[in-house]
Amino acid sequence: MDERRSPSPCSSRPSSPRTPPSEMFGPVGIEAVLDQLRIKAMKTGFEFNIMVVGQSGLGKSTMVNTLFKSKVWQSTEPNLDVPMPQTLELHSVTHVIEEKGLKLKLTVTDTPGFGDQINNDKCWDPILSYINQQYEQYLQEELLITRQRHIPDTRVHCCVYFVPPTGHCLRPLDIEFLRRLCRTVNVVPVIARADSLTIEERDAFRSRIQQNLKTHCIDVYPQKCFDEDVNDRLLNSKIREQIPFAVVGADREHIVNGRCVLGRKTKWGIIEAPISRT
Repeated sequence: MDERRSPSPCSSRPSSPRTPPSEMFGPVGIEAVLDQLRIKAMKTGFEFNIMVVGQSGLGKSTMVNTLFKSKVWQSTEPNLDVPMPQTLELHSVTHVIEEKGLKLKLTVTDTPGFGDQINNDKCWDPILSYINQQYEQYLQEELLITRQRHIPDTRVHCCVYFVPPTGHCLRPLDIEFLRRLCRTVNVVPVIARADSLTIEERDAFRSRIQQNLKTHCIDVYPQKCFDEDVNDRLLNSKIREQIPFAVVGADREHIVNGRCVLGRKTKWGIIEAPISRT
């Protein structure tokens, strides 16, 4: 016998399925989460660890100071009496930058000695070892049963790689290092001292570098995995078109049209910074 069961009253659906429950019974205060996160962020601040890599004389210290508009890193003047270090050394400095009540704990790691030797074979090993060591240290802290309330984050969040403005293409040293580095950390390549190139030279240099990155499968930031929706995909596509960024750093202020700007003065005029020559 075919028995037909009547639907249970408890399993019946609302008459208007398009109406969310929150609208039926009033707001539940979900929007307050954003305010709570904002208040917490204002109290605790953020941590950002950046590494700058490139041979000497490319203006790494000046660019970092320009980017954050403060004396984050003190550059050292070349001294002929002091011998050049035979091995790569890593130096880190930490500053707390506050803007409109929001604190940023900034750590900058420099790599003096990279690419300065005659034989640069495996000169990237200390850098990769340092990055992996910070990841391992943070992971071990997270795996502890009794963890600290706030685990110090020493992981390298971004590595800015300074490409010499040769106007040709990436050097073998650049290619070998970037191939290994992009597997470990977010890499942002930049053309150092871009004001030494004309607009035509800059565009041609950028195109050749983009082709080098594609040929050698060097996946720099932003990676394809960040294209989660249409808006992110469009934004990241515009960013990829400008990679490597052509940057100009400056540490002196000048008066331009009655206003004080940070820039570099040349006999042709003043280059305002920080800018990316796109």
